[in-house]
Order: sequence, then C-alpha cells, then structure tokens
Amino acid sequence: MRMRRSLAELEQAFAKEISLDRHRRASLRRTTEQRAHKRAVQRRHKRGSVRFVLLVLMLILTAVIVTVVMFRTLYLLLG
Repeated sequence: MRMRRSLAELEQAFAKEISLDRHRRASLRRTTEQRAHKRAVQRRHKRGSVRFVLLVLMLILTAVIVTVVMFRTLYLLLG
C-alpha cells in the first residue's frame, strides 16, 4: 500500500512539475515575442527619423543650390 501511495504521489508531483514547466515556457515565449516586437518598432521608428532628417537636408540643399544658380544667372544676364 505504501509503495502505491508514494508512486501515486510521485506521479502527481511529476504531472504538476510538467504543468508548471509548460506555463513557464509559455511565459518565456510571450516575453521573448514582446521584446522582439518592441525592438522592431524601435528600429522602424529610428529608420523613419533618419529618413526624415535626410529628406529635410536634401530640401535645404536643393533650395540653396537653386538660389545660388538663380543669382549667378541674374548676375550674368544683368552684369
């Protein structure tokens, strides 16, 4: 009798440990997925910011070049 009861207790403890391990793995998986998603969002935001800065710089550079060319042309035509 004692052997059967201890065997049943061992089986119960093993089943409980398996259940806890499954929950732990699921929790770790969710945490990992959330971290990966957060990093992807941060990378996307950083790339968007860099692209915006480059766009602004290109617009400023274009305006400067057009202004310089326009005044040189006016100088040549009027001078």
